[in-house]
Amino acid sequence: MTVTLPGPAVRPSRGCGVLGGTLPDDATRLDVPGTPSSAAEPAVSGTPVGHARRAGAGLDGLTVADVDRADKLAAMRAGELGSVHSWELVTAVDGPGTRLTVFLNGCPLRCLYCHNPDTFAMKDGRPVTADELLGRVQRYLPVFRATRGGLTLSGGEVLMQPAFAARVLRGAKAMGVHTALDTSGFLGANATDAMLDDTDLVLLDVKSGDPDTYKKVTSRDLEPTLRFGRRIAERGLAGPAPEIWVRFVLVPGLTDDPDNVERVAEYAASLNAVRPGTVTRVEVLPFHQMGRDKWDALGRTYELDDTPAPSAELTERVRDQFRAHGLTTY
Repeated sequence: MTVTLPGPAVRPSRGCGVLGGTLPDDATRLDVPGTPSSAAEPAVSGTPVGHARRAGAGLDGLTVADVDRADKLAAMRAGELGSVHSWELVTAVDGPGTRLTVFLNGCPLRCLYCHNPDTFAMKDGRPVTADELLGRVQRYLPVFRATRGGLTLSGGEVLMQPAFAARVLRGAKAMGVHTALDTSGFLGANATDAMLDDTDLVLLDVKSGDPDTYKKVTSRDLEPTLRFGRRIAERGLAGPAPEIWVRFVLVPGLTDDPDNVERVAEYAASLNAVRPGTVTRVEVLPFHQMGRDKWDALGRTYELDDTPAPSAELTERVRDQFRAHGLTTY
C-alpha cells in the first residue's frame, strides 16, 4: 500500500533562473537573495551572500511507502527504500544550476550549530522508494538541462544510507543528470567506488581543521573526513573523480580561530597538490540562528543561543585565508 501526499499549491514565478520561468505545478521555488536576508548574515563586497535556507517542501508530491518493519528493513538494505526528511528546489545553492536537493534522515554527528536537528535520527524520516524519487528527478529534467543543474543528496548525513544513495545516483546518472553528495565525509568509507563513479560533485563539509575543535563541534573525530577527501583526490590520478567544493561554517568563538581556519585551508590546498583541480571552490558559510527554534521544539539543549553571526570583517578575513592558498573562495 502506498499513500500519496498532495503537492503544494501552484506558486508564482519568481525568476529562479529557469528558462521561461516555468516549473512543474508542485515545485517549491527558493531563490538566493541578492541582499542579506537579515542582519544575521551581512553581505561581503564582491562575494555572494551566505545562503540561509528555509525549511524544505517536506515530502509534498512524493509517495510515501506503507510497509511493515521487516519489509522496510530489507528494502532499505537493498537500497530500494530510504528514510527521507524533505526535498526542495533551489538555485545557486548545493551545486551548480537549479538543484533538487533531497534531505535524508540519520546523522552520526551532533554539530552544535546544526540547523536540521530533526534529521539526526533515521527513524524520524518517512519511507520513500528510490523509484519514486527518481520519478521526481525525471520530472525536472527540462529544468536541469536549462540551468545546468541537477540532483543533490544531503541530510542529515547521506552516507548513513549508502545503498539508497547509490541506487538514486545510478538512476540519475542514467538520465544524464549532474549529481552531488553533500556530506561531512565522516562516513566516507561507506561510499563505494561505484557510488563515486556516479557522483560529479562532493560538497565536503570540513567543520574544523583542529581535531579538538572538531570534536567539540561534532562530538566525533576529524580524521575520517580528511581521509575521504584524500581518497577522492588520489582517485582522480587514475581516472575520473568528483570535483570537491569545501564548505566551512564560520562560528564566532568556535571555529574562527586563525590557526583553525589555516588548517582547513592547508588541507584544501593539499588536495589540489595531490591532483590539481580537485577542490574547485571553497564556501565560507556565516553562522546563523535559523535552526534555534527546531532545537527548542525537539527539547534539545542549544548551546549557541548567545552566539552572534560573524561580522563582515571577520568573514572576509577568513575568506582571505583560503584565497592566500590559491583557492577560489566565496
